Amino acid sequence: MKLKRHGILAGVMLTAALALAACGSDNNTDSPTAGSSSSGASADCATGKLTAQGSTAQTNAVAQWVKDFQAKCSGATVDYQGTGSGAGIQAFGGGTADFAGSDSPMKAADEQPKADARCGTGNKAIHLPMVIGPIAVVTNLSGVTDLQFSASTLAKIYSGKITTWDDAAIKADNPGATLPGTKITAIHRQDSSGTNDNFTKYLSKAAAADWTYDHAKDWKAPGGQGETKSDGVSTAVAKTDGAIAYVEWSFAIANNLHMAKIKNASGEFTALSADSAGKTIASAKVDGTGNDLKMTIDYNTPAAGAYPIVLVTYEIVCEKGNQADKLPLLKSFLGYAAGDGQATLTRLGYAPLPSDVQAKVAASVKALA
Repeated sequence: MKLKRHGILAGVMLTAALALAACGSDNNTDSPTAGSSSSGASADCATGKLTAQGSTAQTNAVAQWVKDFQAKCSGATVDYQGTGSGAGIQAFGGGTADFAGSDSPMKAADEQPKADARCGTGNKAIHLPMVIGPIAVVTNLSGVTDLQFSASTLAKIYSGKITTWDDAAIKADNPGATLPGTKITAIHRQDSSGTNDNFTKYLSKAAAADWTYDHAKDWKAPGGQGETKSDGVSTAVAKTDGAIAYVEWSFAIANNLHMAKIKNASGEFTALSADSAGKTIASAKVDGTGNDLKMTIDYNTPAAGAYPIVLVTYEIVCEKGNQADKLPLLKSFLGYAAGDGQATLTRLGYAPLPSDVQAKVAASVKALA
């Protein structure tokens, strides 16, 4: 099922203004706003405590949801720790997390079977998309702020084939820039991360001839500088002249990092914005079955003006077999996140779910047992 751009909103809170854009059809007036109660996703309050961990990409979003939900629902506690997607999936499979956040679907060979086993005989763990998070390519190069890259150039930088900022390939991408011979410090996530997986998926799809390491949550290419979690990556870029990294849009904004334009499949160097990210999400497909809502992103979408590096963060939960004492609060919190909680994303550097996907997530949450 192709996603409709109808109803996609994304934006960020800047120092003095809310930069808010909508991408969709010319007439949005009749559709429910993402995050509105008309989706039916909001849930009644329940009491108790949930423990969860995983994706750092969604940490800022979940922190806001928890704050707002607990203010709305006294007697409810949700403890979410941004430990990385791999750690979150492992904790869920091991029974120490009530749900996990992951920026990539579980691996069929090992992660999915362990999660299914945790849910009980005959039950399945499912993926519920909750957050759309563009990945920014960020740089810190003295005297140079407006850079742009093709997928091929990024692949060569991250595979160690390009080592200085005055390399011919970078010059070709940036014909108007004066580039120094500074050594490139290519920073990557050293922990198991869905951001790694999505960034390397982009390289493997958009620069297949130059990227030979496929994609994975764990970084496979040699060299570079590894940092832990999105905070670690952002901090390292900010203090390192000559650095380049990839990090979620919300972290790039929060740390005032310079974001590069990325060349898309239409040959355009495109800045990251609400509209450009939405054009890539518009081509994504839901390819899970039933209540499992895994999605596939087209990193080579031919849409004009599309920013191609985008991820979707999932909450991973048992479709059936949830602990009876946890179930009411689990449905309450996830229902809030998929419903009214979506409205808070626009000011945090994320995009709310498209209205049609939001409705499907709400139905899946309601069916949890």
